[in-house]
Amino acid sequence: MDRMPMPIDTPVPSRAELIDHLVRTRIAGQVATPRENNLSHYRKLANGDRHYWLGLELGDRWTDEQDVLAVMAERVGVVDDPSHRSGQDTIDPELTVDGLDRMAARLHKAALDQQSVLFATGHPGGLLDVHRATADALRAAGCEIVVIPAGLTADEGSVWQFGDVAVLERGATLWHTHSPNPMAAILDGLAAEQRPQPDLVVADHGWAGCAAQRGLDAVGYADCNDPALFLGEAEGTLQVAVPLDDHVRDPRYYDPLVAYLLHTAGLPAA
Repeated sequence: MDRMPMPIDTPVPSRAELIDHLVRTRIAGQVATPRENNLSHYRKLANGDRHYWLGLELGDRWTDEQDVLAVMAERVGVVDDPSHRSGQDTIDPELTVDGLDRMAARLHKAALDQQSVLFATGHPGGLLDVHRATADALRAAGCEIVVIPAGLTADEGSVWQFGDVAVLERGATLWHTHSPNPMAAILDGLAAEQRPQPDLVVADHGWAGCAAQRGLDAVGYADCNDPALFLGEAEGTLQVAVPLDDHVRDPRYYDPLVAYLLHTAGLPAA
């Protein structure tokens, strides 16, 4: 399968330039996700709805939605006023770039140690090429990009790879999913073939949560209405959660973010 390279005219932005870009494209700043949706998800997570746990085991540690809101205000930059119930919500672009810096440090380590890395996404419409470009750069640096076992199924769909990134396919469509089951299928499939588990998982949604819960090094991206990964990072289960809008109008808007990430990690833009 031919890979779509990052446009060669995508310059590496400075931190200030990237922050400006994130706000202009609404990857961060005043994002499209409404406050009502955020608070509803925080409440459902706190009430024990496992759909919102994204593969993590949160126990009874986050049963107060105000505690969830406090973490999201600290780590994502949503409005911290609990009386703000509707309208606009925000992601602090400074926190987005801080998260990218933390992720870059872990990618740098993977490259230095030539580790095996697994990529996966539950948001193929937005983040597929972000992961694909990162996989290309790590392969160029000597990392093994994990090839998933053949014939895997989960959630009435097939789990396969598209441009080195594991996805869920149903009805000839790449599926938007928060489920941890596709990642569980991959990790169980590797074990069944007596293959080692990946040294690092780069993912989002339940793909990242499942890997982290199983004790693997995992880093990922999460929107302001997906609090579980940020709780996992706060507890030390997930190594990095980068806050951003995970499906903006044009996926090319993420190109400067990827250029910054790879440059900061000391990786070539493949």
